[in-house]
Amino acid sequence: MTGRPESDWERKRRLAEVFGDVLPETTSDEREPDPREASGEPASDAWLKAQVPPHHEG
Repeated sequence: MTGRPESDWERKRRLAEVFGDVLPETTSDEREPDPREASGEPASDAWLKAQVPPHHEG
């Protein structure tokens, strides 16, 4: 730190370096619907099923 107050853009750049881009580039109504949501299956179940290794599918 240099002892001078940091400008607004410097603060935003520093926070972006630490936390990344926290807001998406598009909103949910601008994106294609997730096919997993259309199945009516809870997202947690779909995620869990997607994590099953290929040799355990049957």
